Amino acid sequence: MSSPIVVQVVVDKPLAQGFDSLWDKAGLGLDPQIGHVVEVPFGRSSLVGVVIKVSAHSDYEIDKLKAVTQVAPLPPMDPSALRLMNFASQYYIHGLGETIIPTIPQMWKKPSSWEKLSNSLLVDENKKPKKKESEKKLAEGYVAESELNDAQKSALTQLKDSCGQEKFHAALLQGQTGSGKTAVFLHLLRTLLGESKSQALILVPEINLTPQLERRVRAYFPEKKMAVLHSGVSEKKRGIAWYEAITGEAQIILGTRLAALTPMPNLCAIVVDEEHDPSYKQQDGIRYSARDLAIWRAHDLKVPIVLSSATPSLETWMAAKAGRYQYLRLDQRAQGAALPNVHLLNLRDPQNQLSPGDKVKPGLKISLSKPVVTAIQKNLDESKQSLVLINRRGYAPVLSCSACSWLSKCHQCSSYMVMHKAGALGGKPVLSCHHCGLVKGIPSHCPDCGNADLKTLGQGTQKLEDAIEEWWPDARVLRVDTDSSRKSKGAEELFQEIHDGNVDIVVGTQMIAKGHDYQHVGLVAVLDADGRLFSQDFRAAERLFAQLVQVAGRAGRANKDGERSGDIYIETQFPEAAVYQYLLRHDVDGFLTHLAAEREEAKLPPFCYQALVHAEAKSLDKATRFLSKLKSRLQDQGLVGSGLKAYDPVPRSMMRVAGVERAQLLIESADRKRLQTILEAIDSDLRSRSQGRISKEDRVRWLIERDPISI
Repeated sequence: MSSPIVVQVVVDKPLAQGFDSLWDKAGLGLDPQIGHVVEVPFGRSSLVGVVIKVSAHSDYEIDKLKAVTQVAPLPPMDPSALRLMNFASQYYIHGLGETIIPTIPQMWKKPSSWEKLSNSLLVDENKKPKKKESEKKLAEGYVAESELNDAQKSALTQLKDSCGQEKFHAALLQGQTGSGKTAVFLHLLRTLLGESKSQALILVPEINLTPQLERRVRAYFPEKKMAVLHSGVSEKKRGIAWYEAITGEAQIILGTRLAALTPMPNLCAIVVDEEHDPSYKQQDGIRYSARDLAIWRAHDLKVPIVLSSATPSLETWMAAKAGRYQYLRLDQRAQGAALPNVHLLNLRDPQNQLSPGDKVKPGLKISLSKPVVTAIQKNLDESKQSLVLINRRGYAPVLSCSACSWLSKCHQCSSYMVMHKAGALGGKPVLSCHHCGLVKGIPSHCPDCGNADLKTLGQGTQKLEDAIEEWWPDARVLRVDTDSSRKSKGAEELFQEIHDGNVDIVVGTQMIAKGHDYQHVGLVAVLDADGRLFSQDFRAAERLFAQLVQVAGRAGRANKDGERSGDIYIETQFPEAAVYQYLLRHDVDGFLTHLAAEREEAKLPPFCYQALVHAEAKSLDKATRFLSKLKSRLQDQGLVGSGLKAYDPVPRSMMRVAGVERAQLLIESADRKRLQTILEAIDSDLRSRSQGRISKEDRVRWLIERDPISI
């Protein structure tokens, strides 16, 4: 009698190990391989899992093992992808099954449709005829190598020389906005994708940036198969794109952070565009950084990786300065356009305020300073577009009672409900919580005192849009935020309206700030920038500076030599702040040097390593008590001290969300390995006292987060 075949399978459950299952070779029709996607019985139901081990033995009785039900019509995940998943699981202290299974598209997690998929769905319905080589230059955004400027050619030559060998090579491509970084890394990929089976991964931080880059990539590589992976595409399209990546059929994979974990058997190069962007950090489930995993993956495969940004993260910039990464710079805009002029408008100066003498219409409340109004009018007269950035969607952040202290607080969260005007989230004006999604109608009177005179405090994109439309009734105004992009016109169509020149004034959130190559924008105005200047998060200033540099770079990109450069106006009450002063000089390196000195003095990342233990419960007291007990156990075991700190538990900055109270315990170490050791001990300790991720004693949900980007 032949020995049984036993496979170990991991599933999407918070478990520290996989399950042993029997493999019926005759019934399944093939030999088991590590990386196979399978269906296995689990309790009274079944789950999709991945084979991580094949053997002839089990620690359990063979006759008690259940058998694998069926195998997905997919090739096994390649060994390098499984190494990446295993590293991510260990480093971010998360179950291997919880790490692997969420990366599989929903289409492939439905075993009932596998047979149908193998027969019919693996046909790319979106296949378009290839463009002829002669048509390539006519495609949008294509720049021939001969058309690159001297700085671009120099950077490309250095990259080619460094990436020509089969070894890990990391490069920071830092350049001014509009300096042509994209053209440089696309020409590099043309060299590296010479072989018919080779694959390249291009990561972007947000879905909104994919359509424009996708068009450019298709223009540069009309003959190569491309797969686009992000949550904005339909379930079927994403499933097909993932299949094309895992089989090696697609040579170019473009996607957001989840694409960093996609199996690619022939990966030969990685590009991380806008590498500084916090969107690369996953904020639920396994809290991984797609940028950091991309670097690890490149190192593991011994392939080149290019990190591109106008405002690199402090960690990346310091690595380049220290010589760990190749450091390449593009200090001039590609088309010869000058950088925009930066104007800091001190809101404490009465001269910057509008007055009745400035033809302010009676009853019109427009929260723009006088210089911004003047600049927008001048821009309209010159037939150029204006961008007005305010990082707050909705009509007004708070509704208040003028007779008492009532404010529109969310009963489920420690935040306020935002007022949205009619048509934004439904037929009537509503109050909406942006954290839990609760939506309520606007009260006709104060719930506390009955006063009917309710007023709005502050302004969001909707209120600003209304005021601008009333101030400039003949201008074509477009609002771009999460609410407007949910309507019939998606984000891509809204941005196309801007690119086509069909809009005069754009009002939007950070969606409009980065990555877009606007050709008609002459002016950018930033309102309420100070809202992010003072924060409990030590990275707030770094993020504000990056956003301001990015949005400033949208102005004057298409201006030729001799033309008037674009302008950015920033309304602030603190023009002397370092963020604004370095921006005034377009001095990215100066700001990062200043930031590094501050962080080193305070012993903050990247001069130390951090982790958070999150706790969620029905009461804050229960969550903090759970973390306090954990800290006490760490102290009793001698795991803290001498370079490793465990701070007291505190409420999270957003303490309550959807009725759940949240607290956190910060752990800090000067040594990365030591931090890893204590986190593994914490994980082991909490798992022994929990069922899944919920403690047995007090029903507190917990999670460990490595390298948090906000504290």
